[in-house]
Amino acid sequence: MAKILIYSAKDTLALELLSAARLIAGETGAEIVALTINDDDQGRILANVGAHVYRVNAPDLVMADVAAVADVIAQGVQQLGAGVVLLSSDRRGKELAGSVAQFIEAGCITDISAIQVNNGRIECQRNALGGATVATQYIEGDKQVLAIAPKAFPAASGEGGSISELQITVKPSGIKVRETKTKDSDSVNIEEAAVIVAAGQGLRSKEDLAMVEALARSLGGVIACSKPVATDKKWLPEDRVIGLSGKQCKPDLALLFGISGQVQFTVGIRDAKTIVAVNTDENATINQMADYILTADMHEVIPELNRLLG
Repeated sequence: MAKILIYSAKDTLALELLSAARLIAGETGAEIVALTINDDDQGRILANVGAHVYRVNAPDLVMADVAAVADVIAQGVQQLGAGVVLLSSDRRGKELAGSVAQFIEAGCITDISAIQVNNGRIECQRNALGGATVATQYIEGDKQVLAIAPKAFPAASGEGGSISELQITVKPSGIKVRETKTKDSDSVNIEEAAVIVAAGQGLRSKEDLAMVEALARSLGGVIACSKPVATDKKWLPEDRVIGLSGKQCKPDLALLFGISGQVQFTVGIRDAKTIVAVNTDENATINQMADYILTADMHEVIPELNRLLG
């Protein structure tokens, strides 16, 4: 099998990709190479856990130009003789995956949650039909671009890596960066939380978030929400959204208040160890996956919980 090349601009995701690559390599005997672009620190991080890193120093490369970055990766694929490219399936990575696949004339699968190798064939699991089911898909052919969902694999560990230089020709970009502004982002990562208290459209007003936040603090957890609370009502940042278009969470405890249980939400929380659902509708879909169900008004339940925990 040809080499496996991994790339992500984010250190944590690159380490997860290395774990995924090692799973494939363990079954196929393929060699793994990691590509870094204008990121010496990441090169050292990957080398320290045993990766063979090829570092591209291209100061003229406009990193905001996805096509230009994809072209650099494609040149790396060609020079290093890679057949399988693993990218991270975050927003940036999914866009990059399609561009890289076009450059190297490969098949492409994104949002991969699990991988298994069957007789040398890389079989990928991903949500399908809006998250209603999990499909197993694979690419026929030697050239494959696979985008792995964050948290699908643990961060790699190890030792004995190396760093080499890779010379790449950077083509002129049609994009000029005039100004860079830091995106307003939440400092809390709900994907890593052990306890999540999530609110849905059963929440009456933005002011009621205070009682939800108080409960989350009392339990040592974080507050999260369904998509409409963030995108429609804009009561919480989008970083707090659980679901198909948000974060995939695996807490020890998930308290879900006023959430009906649309499949787009449930795919992001179904792996929680314990799920408690509080909803006025005894037939709410969320009750089908909950371990504990309380048919009640969240505006009565949460203040009482806060009183007991206070």
